[in-house]
Amino acid sequence: MVKQIVRDPLFLQQKSVPATEADKQVVIDLIDTLKANRDRCVGMAANMIGVKKQIIVVAAGPFIFPMINPVITKKTGKYETEESCLSLDGVRPCTRYKEIEVDYLDQNFKPQHGKYTEFTAQIIQHEIDHFEGVLI
Repeated sequence: MVKQIVRDPLFLQQKSVPATEADKQVVIDLIDTLKANRDRCVGMAANMIGVKKQIIVVAAGPFIFPMINPVITKKTGKYETEESCLSLDGVRPCTRYKEIEVDYLDQNFKPQHGKYTEFTAQIIQHEIDHFEGVLI
């Protein structure tokens, strides 16, 4: 189900907790909501639809994939950039890494490990920041 985007900074600054298999519907809702906003959004965290769980979805080219309880285990190639967010107005400076490795659960709650670079890595880092209440 497509959900409304949360734009309340006080809510968005609250920390998220790990997801469980009881949160499978949140994954589906996030995918649906990202698809509905695909013209202006490349990633989404669960708190953006009002759920404080550690779930993100990422659009990489034609593919949209979820990451449940993702943890960045390695990062290299620090750089400075600017980003925007569907939940916020404007563009803000931030620090990112060109290459990252991530441990996460897939949509079936099976453990995965992935290596990501460039823009896909940047999206993942941005969305994981949402878990800590970081607003770019």
